Amino acid sequence: MEVTVRIDGVDHKAQAQLIKGTLWVHHNGRTFTMDTGSGRKSRKKGAGGGSSDQILAPMPGKVTKILLSPGANVEAGQAVLVMEAMKMEYTLKAEIAGTIDAVTCAVGEQVALGKSLVKIKPTADK
Repeated sequence: MEVTVRIDGVDHKAQAQLIKGTLWVHHNGRTFTMDTGSGRKSRKKGAGGGSSDQILAPMPGKVTKILLSPGANVEAGQAVLVMEAMKMEYTLKAEIAGTIDAVTCAVGEQVALGKSLVKIKPTADK
C-alpha cells in the first residue's frame, strides 16, 4: 500500500506493508520497520546498514536487476540494483560516491535480510 509520511512539514510518499506484526516502510532506497506490538522502531538501510560502503538487502527478496558492474563509478544517491520483495519492486541506492568494488549477488538470486549485495570503494579525498 502507498502511505504518506510528513517529516518536518514535508509530505513523502512511501510503500508500506504489514507482515506478521511488523510494519515495513520503504522509501528512497531505505527500509524502516516498526513492531506493531511493542511500538519499537528500527531502521534497516537498503544502502548501508551500518556501513555506507556496502548495500545490504533491506529485507528478504529476489534480485531482479543489477544496474552497475564492478569498476563502474557511482554517485551518492545513484541506483545500483533492484530487488523484489513483498510483491513490490525496490531500487537500492548508493549512500556514497566511489567505484563499485564487488557485486556479491546475481539476478534471480533469493537473498536474506542484511546480505551484502554490493561493495563500494569510496572516492579518495582530494
